[in-house]
Amino acid sequence: MNEYKGKPEWAQSRHEKANAARIAQGLPPRRRRWPWIVLLLLVLGIGGYVAYSSFMMPQPVVAPEPEPEPAPLVMQINTFEVATVAPQRLVRTVRVSGTLMPLRQTQISAEVGGEVSAVNVRPGDRVEEGDVLVQISTRNLDIQLNQQRSNAEATRAQLELAESQLERMRTLIDRGLAPTANLEEAETQVAALRAQVAALDSAVSTAEIALGNATVTAPFSGIVSSRSVQPGQTIGAGSALVGLVDLSVLEFQASAPVSASVSVTTGQEVAVTVEGFADRSFMGTVSGISPVAIEGTRSIPIYVTLDNEEDLLRGGMFATGQIVIDEALDAIAVPTPALREDAEGPYVLVVEGDRAVRRAVEPGPQWNNGDLTQILSGLEAGETVVSAALPEVNPGDLIELVDF
Repeated sequence: MNEYKGKPEWAQSRHEKANAARIAQGLPPRRRRWPWIVLLLLVLGIGGYVAYSSFMMPQPVVAPEPEPEPAPLVMQINTFEVATVAPQRLVRTVRVSGTLMPLRQTQISAEVGGEVSAVNVRPGDRVEEGDVLVQISTRNLDIQLNQQRSNAEATRAQLELAESQLERMRTLIDRGLAPTANLEEAETQVAALRAQVAALDSAVSTAEIALGNATVTAPFSGIVSSRSVQPGQTIGAGSALVGLVDLSVLEFQASAPVSASVSVTTGQEVAVTVEGFADRSFMGTVSGISPVAIEGTRSIPIYVTLDNEEDLLRGGMFATGQIVIDEALDAIAVPTPALREDAEGPYVLVVEGDRAVRRAVEPGPQWNNGDLTQILSGLEAGETVVSAALPEVNPGDLIELVDF
């Protein structure tokens, strides 16, 4: 028997009959699969419909998140690449070069001969005017002076006697007691003695001068540059003794191009840079200009007087100078690289807050050998400009001043 008793065998389906047979054999009945298949198809259909509807329906627009704005570019400028405008003295110069020489220097020579008894100086010693440099023995000179004085005194005594005799002769002639011929003879003798006395007096003066010249003194204050004699040495008149230089005032013997010499006049200021003192300059004045160029060159000798009050300079030093031939006082100027130009004309970059601002300017002539350009209008004292040639910095850029 099967479990489908409620149905007659003729009313059972083939599936039911098969299950009844399986039950009769002791096997479990087979379940129907089609309901599950139908359910699966139904689920798949519903899912496809939902997916199709989602695809066909318009999707809501989602606004994209805004991208963060990039940080503004800030140009860093070193503090030495900017300059604050201030009124200043502008100059136009002519460059010269040459050698420093003492304005006063001399080689002192002996004016009398004799034995050198003392030499009181050596090279490098500083002396004052009148100081004794060399002493020459005066023994022979004293003898010569005494002889000349004795001769002069003897002749003067003869002259006094002859003048007395002349007066007596004139008295006798006036009384008619002597012939006039004797008068002429007496007058001739007096005249001759007077001439001798004058000559002997001159000889005495010469001997006195010679005696004085035996003591050699400094003709001016200065520094001993050389010494040519030693004590005990016998010298003659004209022998070199001592070299003396005055370094208080030097002469800068320079040369300038002929083409530039027409702009140079006496009295112009000269800034002199001396070898060994590159960090400073010494001020001088043009004292002379040669009218003739140096042979074989295209340069003119220029003479500059230079005070040496600090006693730093020495003769023979090489130097260069800048002769001021033109100047502008209280002028506004910028370093030449600071001047720019575009389609609108010349301009500079002025630092205003944290920006480089374009400022139109009217440039003037260049000064200081082209290092500075005068600004006739457009800038005021106290404003700060970009002084270096920085092509990467443009008008309107943000800037930051830094110290590297």
